[in-house]
Amino acid sequence: MKILIKMAWRNVWRQRRRTFLIAGAMGVIMGFLVLYDGLIVGFEQAIYGNAIQLLGGNIQAHAPGYRDKLEQKPLLPLENPDAVVLAAEAHPDVVQASKRIITGGLVTNREGAFSVTIVGLETEKEAQISTVAKNISFGRYLVPEDRDVIVIGQGLATAMDIGINDRITMVGNTKHEQTRQRTMTVVGIYDVGVPAIEKDTIYISLAEAQQLFNLDGQVTEVVVTLDRVGQEQDVIKAINLKEPSYEVDTWIINFPEMKRGMDMDKATMGVFGKIMLGITAIGIFNLLMMSVFERTREIGVLGALGLKPRQITILFLLEGILIGVTGAILGAILGTIGILVLGYYGIDYSQFADITEYTALISGRIYTQLVPIKVLGHAITVAIIAAIAAIYPARQASRQEPAEALHYV
Repeated sequence: MKILIKMAWRNVWRQRRRTFLIAGAMGVIMGFLVLYDGLIVGFEQAIYGNAIQLLGGNIQAHAPGYRDKLEQKPLLPLENPDAVVLAAEAHPDVVQASKRIITGGLVTNREGAFSVTIVGLETEKEAQISTVAKNISFGRYLVPEDRDVIVIGQGLATAMDIGINDRITMVGNTKHEQTRQRTMTVVGIYDVGVPAIEKDTIYISLAEAQQLFNLDGQVTEVVVTLDRVGQEQDVIKAINLKEPSYEVDTWIINFPEMKRGMDMDKATMGVFGKIMLGITAIGIFNLLMMSVFERTREIGVLGALGLKPRQITILFLLEGILIGVTGAILGAILGTIGILVLGYYGIDYSQFADITEYTALISGRIYTQLVPIKVLGHAITVAIIAAIAAIYPARQASRQEPAEALHYV
């Protein structure tokens, strides 16, 4: 086998220009795939990371039974939320863990009644990382002492035709299903560029929510924010290890439509990548078929010297694989360099922020991120495609009769 590998390596570089063209084409295509993967991860952090933080964090911990009533946003108090916070914040990937009260309700004024999600939160803690706090367009964000005041989105403010210091009526149910109503003063309006979210979610202080919904000193949710999307499972394991009695879920459970969007993006790129690699496989197939025809007499000599058809097949297969491996190495190098460069300098995406609702969540630049396992996956795929493309030429070479091949002109 060692001799066959040496012969294959020599034969690969016999036609240097042709080999460079095919391996280079494979390398460039793979480099683009690796770079695109890094860009997708950057987009996920820039768009989905902000959206996840805005909608409710990477991880949510609830009391037992919450999952069965998820659509109703039930007010089920956590028994010991501080223990969950401590367990989460002990993990190095956790940026912050904070307590909340979340339920459904209505806000009304002369323009009508609007269904909303009411969020009572630890204002001082969440102000440090909150996308809402960073995007207050009018007025101010909440402070712990706030009572009878509310922060709403621009989409809701437009629908209700209200502004700062206007008053609206908020209606919600306590944990015992008793209706509570309170007139609130709008002290802040946030604008994240996503009207659907702005119209759906309003914010009040945690103390206000506890008083309004008869949850004295209690909360219904602990929200955990992570450094980046994709770290959720390790953190959940750490929380469950220390506090196993809670229902701890990721954003995928609570916001499945966002997961579907991410999967669709990846599936689209997967199809595109397979088409590009298929085109390259045709190039390898053509290269090896030409090599078979050009080296007919050589194949006859090899057969006459005692090489069996199986060994000749392996020889040509190895040539195809070596071309694929060369292209994969080149692609890994090119893609990694591209990711590291764009990961350092970033891509200014602000001018495209208005393309869709969710791209509005991109603030400034996108930074690519290297995913080694995906680089390895592409490299293996390229090598496999090269091997598959080499099968037919290899079989054709092994079927040459030595006597006939030696007389081939």
